[in-house]
Amino acid sequence: MALGSGLTALVTSAVLGVGAAAGTSLEPPGPPALQGRSSASGVQASWAWPLDPEPHVERGFDPPDQPWGAGHRGVDLASAVGQQVRSPESGTVTWAGVLAGRGVVVVTHPGGLRSTFEPVTATVPVGAAVARGGPVGAVTALPGHCAPATCLHWGVLRGRQYLDPLAFVGRAPIVLLPLG
Repeated sequence: MALGSGLTALVTSAVLGVGAAAGTSLEPPGPPALQGRSSASGVQASWAWPLDPEPHVERGFDPPDQPWGAGHRGVDLASAVGQQVRSPESGTVTWAGVLAGRGVVVVTHPGGLRSTFEPVTATVPVGAAVARGGPVGAVTALPGHCAPATCLHWGVLRGRQYLDPLAFVGRAPIVLLPLG
């Protein structure tokens, strides 16, 4: 198993319930309450970027054909070591810790969507409420699959399904569907 796949499995385990704050459910209660433009996937684009200024997308979302298969379950955003990571929408920090040697922060948003960020050092504790644009961590110097460059990996989940984070900021690829 490739390092990226193993790390994805560990992060997935964490965001699906391992290490969650007491009394915190990571399963979504229903559809997200978002406002704004709707993408082809039905996601409403109204979130803020987790980095400021708006970053260059180094690698886009590439979901696997099978849940266990290889793919890229988020996006890689160009960043700098120490750059502040912000919550793209209001929520609660439901996990913060180290997995496979990388710092990971998970923010659960209203409607049950979860944002995952790595590699980061958390700057707020588990259980903390964060506002849209509020700081949750800082990018660390760990080399990753963007090496030698530094990048932030941002994932978004609804239940166990990974979604394209760019759809939430209005930058998802346009998909043309057949008529009728």
